[in-house]
Amino acid sequence: MKAKIYTTQTCPFCNMAKEYLEKKGVEVQEIDVSASHKKAEEMIKKSGQMGVPVIEIAGEIIKGFDVPRIEEVLKKKTKGK
Repeated sequence: MKAKIYTTQTCPFCNMAKEYLEKKGVEVQEIDVSASHKKAEEMIKKSGQMGVPVIEIAGEIIKGFDVPRIEEVLKKKTKGK
């Protein structure tokens, strides 16, 4: 399974989310929105959120480092295989 994480370099919750997902065996693509205005706009369009992290797993958007929501999405996506 793969995930995108919209991040900034100074976000501790982004790092925690990335580490958490990697421990779960999820391949993580990190997107630094502070380095790309286009990617920041993409994140806002997808989530309605201006803060990071925003996590996308299989089309599902998770705002913030929300462990219960991450677990819910991972469980749902692994059942659907």
